[in-house]
Amino acid sequence: MIINVLLLILGFIFLIKGADIFVDGASNLAQNFKIPKIIIGLTIVAFGTSAPELAVSIKANLSGNSDIVLGNVVGSNILNILLILGLSGLFSSMSVKDDTVKKEIPFTILFSSLLMILSFDNMFDKSIVNVITRTDGIVILLFFIIFIYYLITVMINNRKKEKEEKPKYNIIFSIIFTIMGIVGIVLGSNFVVDNAVEIAKTLNVSEKMISLTIVALGTSLPELVTSVQASRKNENDIAIGNIIGSNIFNIGVVVGIPAAFIGQVAVGAFNYIDMFTMIISAILLFILTFKNRKLGRFEGIVMLGLFVFYYTYVIIGG
Repeated sequence: MIINVLLLILGFIFLIKGADIFVDGASNLAQNFKIPKIIIGLTIVAFGTSAPELAVSIKANLSGNSDIVLGNVVGSNILNILLILGLSGLFSSMSVKDDTVKKEIPFTILFSSLLMILSFDNMFDKSIVNVITRTDGIVILLFFIIFIYYLITVMINNRKKEKEEKPKYNIIFSIIFTIMGIVGIVLGSNFVVDNAVEIAKTLNVSEKMISLTIVALGTSLPELVTSVQASRKNENDIAIGNIIGSNIFNIGVVVGIPAAFIGQVAVGAFNYIDMFTMIISAILLFILTFKNRKLGRFEGIVMLGLFVFYYTYVIIGG
């Protein structure tokens, strides 16, 4: 098992470094093509930090380990809000823009609720097995297209406000870094999934628990690093927007693509508590930031408290 643990860690290193290189290359590629910075943050950075989740989910779905697909997304979304934003608020008070509170956080609540409704078919018919079908995947992708349309309107409205920045790398180097990042992400996902499954078998614990804890934390490390760095530089929009964008990408792309193009994703051992916690995390973020438009120490403590409470349940239940 020691070898599996070492390979798992190696996989996370590939994932995190690959995502970092991918974001750097893709951002410079976008700048070379004069794409506004606001869109780079909302799309490329969010997708780049969600790329490990996507790679892990596609690999897990192809390998028949569907518990890892859903656990990876649910666990990452809970960790992103409760742990990452909780810690960010605890150590550095961050202001939150009106559009984030009124539009982007509600989008997160909408996507989280949609995933729960599509996951638990037996809410309406007890004879049906809970599964995210190909049709469900297409529905998720359609909702994601609506979100992309929203991003396009943001780009149009902010085009004149953005200052043109000179890219760090030229187009050739940007393409090379982007490809290198993708290769690192794919290699890392193979190591993570294969060895997480082996560790679960060795410890005789469920794939659900492994995916909600080890895999979710590992694939959320890019979001953690990005948000902490942004918070340190007082880039509050990037710190919070990265998490919100990543959570939407996690559901819209990480679940939507494998379900729509590869095949159905089984819900398996997941229950209402797991999904409710993901939804409540997004609602809690909305409530805590609605009045004062900030995320501070009090808000951070509340989020971290719910994080500890939920993962105590996961570990005991697992």
